[in-house]
Amino acid sequence: MSIIAEHGQILLIMACAFGFFMAWGVGANDVANAMGTSVGSRALTIKQAILIAMVFEFAGAYLAGGEVTATIRKGILDPAFITDSPELLVYGMMAALLAAGTWLFVASMMGWPVSTTHSIVGALVGFAAVGIGVDAVNWGKVGTIVASWVVSPVMAGTISFGLFMSVQKLILNTSEPFRNAKKYVPIYMFAVGFMIAMVTLLKGLKHLGVEVDLGFGSKFTNALPVAAVVGVIVALIGKVFLNRIQEEFIPASGSRFDNVEKVFAILMIFTACAMAFAHGSNDVANAVGPLAAIVSVIGSGGDIAAKSALPAWVLLLGGGGIVLGLATYGFKVMATIGKKITELTPSRGFAAELAAATTVVLASATGLPISTTHTLVGAVLGVGLARGIGALNLRVVGSIFMSWVITLPAGAGLAILFFFTFKGMFG
Repeated sequence: MSIIAEHGQILLIMACAFGFFMAWGVGANDVANAMGTSVGSRALTIKQAILIAMVFEFAGAYLAGGEVTATIRKGILDPAFITDSPELLVYGMMAALLAAGTWLFVASMMGWPVSTTHSIVGALVGFAAVGIGVDAVNWGKVGTIVASWVVSPVMAGTISFGLFMSVQKLILNTSEPFRNAKKYVPIYMFAVGFMIAMVTLLKGLKHLGVEVDLGFGSKFTNALPVAAVVGVIVALIGKVFLNRIQEEFIPASGSRFDNVEKVFAILMIFTACAMAFAHGSNDVANAVGPLAAIVSVIGSGGDIAAKSALPAWVLLLGGGGIVLGLATYGFKVMATIGKKITELTPSRGFAAELAAATTVVLASATGLPISTTHTLVGAVLGVGLARGIGALNLRVVGSIFMSWVITLPAGAGLAILFFFTFKGMFG
């Protein structure tokens, strides 16, 4: 307790700096991959992608992800082991932030899309197992997170494969692709609106005191009719935009799908918003969760709460770091997701983004811990496979998979190093 009382101020300042660095890494890596499909398919410019990300990541984090964050991240750490020495939790959370931030920095420099969740989980497992004791780690929880490496990309890949095949069958491989695009795209717009609403209703609104109860039993079944109404509204708005698009003459050098891709470019603005929102709800609180834990322990003079409220200024610090990371270094990971795995057009990018957002909704409904990064890469792979394995750059895919495998041990190793450094500095 005396360490918290004596060094509380300097520990808090250091934690804020590490939290900002971690948030920068989330922006440079995680948010960049959420926006990579839109930029890669040229539906959005990088500036437009950054603006959309700023608005919808914030909205997702605040409305659907940022209300309360478990101090002991995702139940990985048993608080009973550190009740008498809260300073160990502070060192550990600081080490986790710095370790995950460092790994995200390295991965972003290399253009690897890696998982923020897995970076921070690896860091927490490392410091807890070595710094506190192997029994302090809930290994069953770690097992489910490792299982999500396989589940989330396969799930998203399957959905995106099916979505793109439906686009090919209903629109692209027909005699009048433009007319069919105008006919069927509102159905896809309904799906986008429905998914955004489901993410919001399932993952959040708790802290605003809003609870949808239509008497249908579970939260999921109560959310369905409300989300359906939102989907209809989005589809109607989309139809108004679609009616303004006129079929233009295509020169001999152009593709017969140019007019259709313009329709999907509009649709991708909707899916980019959905993806940023889903990402914000799922991952932004991850970046500031350990910082909230440190603020809680220092603020209470050493008491470790099972849950800690997320102060508004912590979310602002995280949001600022994220936007800065995306604006300054997001282009590398955007290029990997948007251009290097497979060639994306607006119709392919749309299928990938909607599949990824759908996977996030299904995961939040079932309580499955997933990585939005793995989900989106899986979705892009699914779209590529719909055109045959030759459409994929297997060398890039291999290096991405390798970076995923390294993420947990890299986070753990760095966290152990930083944990003992802080322990040595402050006693």
